[in-house]
Amino acid sequence: MIHRRTLLAAPLLAAPGLALAQSAWPSRAIRIVVPFGAGGVIDVVARILAEPLSQKLGQTIVIENAPGAGSTIGARNVMRAQPDGYTLFLNGAAMSVIPALFPDAGVNPTQDFLPVALLGEQPFVAAVHPAVPATDVASLLAWLRAKRGEATFATTGIGAASHLAGELLKKLAGVDFTIVQYRGTPAAVTDFVAGRVEFMIDSQTLLAPLIADGRAKGLAVTTARRSRLLPDLPTLQEAGVAGYETSSWQALYAPAGVAPSIVQRLSAATMEVLADRSVQDRFHQRGVEPRPGDAAALGTFLHAEMEKWLPILRATNARSG
Repeated sequence: MIHRRTLLAAPLLAAPGLALAQSAWPSRAIRIVVPFGAGGVIDVVARILAEPLSQKLGQTIVIENAPGAGSTIGARNVMRAQPDGYTLFLNGAAMSVIPALFPDAGVNPTQDFLPVALLGEQPFVAAVHPAVPATDVASLLAWLRAKRGEATFATTGIGAASHLAGELLKKLAGVDFTIVQYRGTPAAVTDFVAGRVEFMIDSQTLLAPLIADGRAKGLAVTTARRSRLLPDLPTLQEAGVAGYETSSWQALYAPAGVAPSIVQRLSAATMEVLADRSVQDRFHQRGVEPRPGDAAALGTFLHAEMEKWLPILRATNARSG
């Protein structure tokens, strides 16, 4: 029989060695798992962060791409790792919708991970094909109401940030439209430019070139503040859609069980990196706005995002595969 006194004593006996191991952290390379393919915004942010963060911590940081299943493959990869601070997870808005879209994945964003730092956000743009008569948000909403759900909206898949942006517009503006799902961004953009779908809400780096050469009309951005890249466009909030705010955001996590001292050091080092002007410039070059937030700020933010998106997705019966 195992007595309760034995169970209580064991952690105390292990504590000196554990404290020593934690104080030596990091003593080897750190792995950041990115649950999407190379070249996407999540991957780009991870690689911008890696070099200066490795300099702060004095160890190499390796980026490992583990794409698939709405980020849950990468999430489970991190969850299976030793919680010693040598395996981290960098994800975006997908983190907040895992429980709704992948309820059987065995991933709980708030129980299986510890927030480390909020990193940045990429504003989205509401844009229409030039043939659409809308010239601003008010005329867009009037056109959508006149179309009675027949207007077509391009998205890159259920649970994608573009899909969430559309569902939020439906809810907050009281409009309806037909969501057309595409397998990836290239197909969605091809049909949008050709006029086979009439409007979309997607990243500014994707839509700004189309707006510049007249293949799309930009109406508003989705963030609470105007975009540095498209400063003449109002926010949707400015244009009258109260409470509208969404973006493609990025954040860093550790698996549950990592020592608080390690999480605190990681968070502080990341905040220092994000305060560096050269890092901010690299973010801006990629259309990403720095949005630094420490571990506590990320925890609050993730909770708010889940509270916003999960009811919307469940109301639409959205669920992956």
